[in-house]
Amino acid sequence: MRKNITDYIKARYDVSPEYPWEKYDDNAVFRHLDNRKWFALIMDVGRDKLGLEGEDTVSVINLKINDVILRDMLIAQDGIMPAYHMNKLHWITVLLDGTVPQDQVEGLIEVSYKATETVRRGGRKKNEARGPKEWIIPANPKFYDVIGAFERSCEIDWKQGAGIRCGDTVYMYVASPVSAILYKCKVTETDIPYDYSDKNLTIRSLMKIKLEKRYKEDEFTFARLGEDFGIFAIRGPRGVPYSLSCELNKTTSDMPSV
Repeated sequence: MRKNITDYIKARYDVSPEYPWEKYDDNAVFRHLDNRKWFALIMDVGRDKLGLEGEDTVSVINLKINDVILRDMLIAQDGIMPAYHMNKLHWITVLLDGTVPQDQVEGLIEVSYKATETVRRGGRKKNEARGPKEWIIPANPKFYDVIGAFERSCEIDWKQGAGIRCGDTVYMYVASPVSAILYKCKVTETDIPYDYSDKNLTIRSLMKIKLEKRYKEDEFTFARLGEDFGIFAIRGPRGVPYSLSCELNKTTSDMPSV
């Protein structure tokens, strides 16, 4: 996977690895072409140094996550942990041994790339041109009745996830007791100022999402996502594997009725 990720970064961002340390000549740094800031570091680390079982080494990638809530959700997943030898508040370490699916690693690289972009005068980041992306985002019905919200309106406000932009598609995974993807939505607006915090949630900005399609509760269940598409955790925004995207887009589920 280390080679696959290196090739992906080259193809996606036109960035080749740099090897700045003679003593650690396998440690590969990936920098922005304009500001020279790191957005990724790939290295081989002993499993014991990461608190894992085994005496062999494993390839990992360090990535920047500015959203502390997203970071906390990520490090609860298998294969993702606070950064090794970097700021643990804003960086994470991701195993490149298959524990974390490659499509999710690629999505986290995008988040890190955006978090380390050049900031223009006035505090606005340069926008990297890219086409629309597809995301899976979680919704916990214990905290918010998203089903009821979509019964009342085809467009609702939602917590904006890092890396999500206007024009992207989000698939809403509704957690237990539903445990299934229920909605396909288009992001129609982002960066809506909002300030909310409690013991379960912190929100600093919102996005508007418009309902495009409904799915039946037994179509894209958590069990099927794991068995057919290799998705075993949905604790934060994540990319959509190509095979799942094809299934989500060809299904003839219900369209919005509001």
